Amino acid sequence: MISSSELSKLTGVNHYQIRKDLAYFGEFGKRGVGYPIQNLINTLKGILGSSKRWEIIMVGVGNLGEALLRYRGYQKRSFNIIGAFDKDSSKVGKRINNIEVYNIQYMKSFIMKKNIRIGIITVPAQAAQKVAEIMVSGGITAILNFAPIVLKCPDFVKVNTIDISIELDRLVYYLSIKTHSDN
Repeated sequence: MISSSELSKLTGVNHYQIRKDLAYFGEFGKRGVGYPIQNLINTLKGILGSSKRWEIIMVGVGNLGEALLRYRGYQKRSFNIIGAFDKDSSKVGKRINNIEVYNIQYMKSFIMKKNIRIGIITVPAQAAQKVAEIMVSGGITAILNFAPIVLKCPDFVKVNTIDISIELDRLVYYLSIKTHSDN
């Protein structure tokens, strides 16, 4: 068992807010006693959609794409990259971290055949919109975009864009506020 006070200490979130948020999804624990840990973990995984294994494709096997393919933390989080795609014939046919690189011309049929819902884009900005359109036409409904461009996708497609320069701007802003508050 774990109490909301203990969860508060671990997360930095007010214990009242934890109880309120969990109550939104139903009854998980016993008042004054706490929450059965394994039951809480399983329930939260179900709510977050992480109790299922998610198969993913990636397009663009340049420096960033290759680095992301080599990352081993996906399996711990229920993600499995099952294919990578690139137009560069020198990359097609290679295996990176046991993930095969295919010619981009086969991407749509691969998505449809494997019923893939998540795609990662690590191509240059000028290619990203076309890649997103092919992904969506194959059935992708969630895209993690590393290209420095705002993708235009149908409303039913969720796009998260990671722009490293914007993230650095956020850090600089934080540092400038901290510097001003220290004076």
